[in-house]
Amino acid sequence: MDYFQSLRVFVKIVDLGGFTRAASALDISNAVVTRALAALEAHLGTRLLNRTTRSLSLTEPGRVYLEKARQILVELDDAKEMVAAGNREPSGTLRIVAPIVFGLNSLAPLLQSYSARFPKIVPDLTLLDNQVDLVEDGFDVGIMVSKQMRSSSIVTRRLTTESWIVCAAPSYLEKHGVPNRAEQISHHVCLSLPADHWGEDCTFAGLGGAACSQPLNRFVANNIEMLRKLAILGMGIATLPDYLIKGDITCGRLVHLFGDHRHPKFDIHVAYPSRRYLAAKVRTFVDHIVSNFDHVASAEQSCSP
Repeated sequence: MDYFQSLRVFVKIVDLGGFTRAASALDISNAVVTRALAALEAHLGTRLLNRTTRSLSLTEPGRVYLEKARQILVELDDAKEMVAAGNREPSGTLRIVAPIVFGLNSLAPLLQSYSARFPKIVPDLTLLDNQVDLVEDGFDVGIMVSKQMRSSSIVTRRLTTESWIVCAAPSYLEKHGVPNRAEQISHHVCLSLPADHWGEDCTFAGLGGAACSQPLNRFVANNIEMLRKLAILGMGIATLPDYLIKGDITCGRLVHLFGDHRHPKFDIHVAYPSRRYLAAKVRTFVDHIVSNFDHVASAEQSCSP
């Protein structure tokens, strides 16, 4: 029995929820997957998985063993990477996750310069705004706001602190008037993210007061770029991250409201799973992002559409 291969098979079956999916991911046959799990259970003298034609679940010994198996495979992969890194240029697939709009606007130029510097590393980028567990979801590194982090077993390096800005298009303000106090938001059309998206601060409740949290006319979307476009079109007042709309405010497409109000802030981090040995592909990416982020952020303040 190839013990380490059997461990990989077991972990992959659990992660993907089935033998066929595990076989496909590992590029082996279903029969090999079945034999590997059977050999591992025979070696341990206990059943790891309860399986029927319709369901698959861990036994109690399987639950305990799964955690140890993950640790063993991480240590093994780290040891291989550590030995190989001394003899070659960083390479391999780098699985990255980032918020959608941040990825489109800020991460693209960083990936361009990173790939030029490390051509043997293949970025595999996933853009999403919901909460992420880097370990469970299988990512090597993530660019994440604090509210997205679902795991405590990660290392983070703060890139920047941003604010939620209340803004509207001049055309909207000319038609509906300029609110002078936060409480007056309730009389306007409000464009906001759902409260469970990045937390209450990304809604008008972040301004304070019950009147702000329940506007009479509300338009909710789960994408801040959509809210930005609607705001520019004059459809309402929006609360948006300042990194997204600095150029719009500079060029007059949007007007910053309540400038003297203390707006809620949030941090953007680069994060990666906690490991004693950091793979070269992760280390080089993290260092590149941290070193070059300020330069890219400054370029975003232009009057681009």
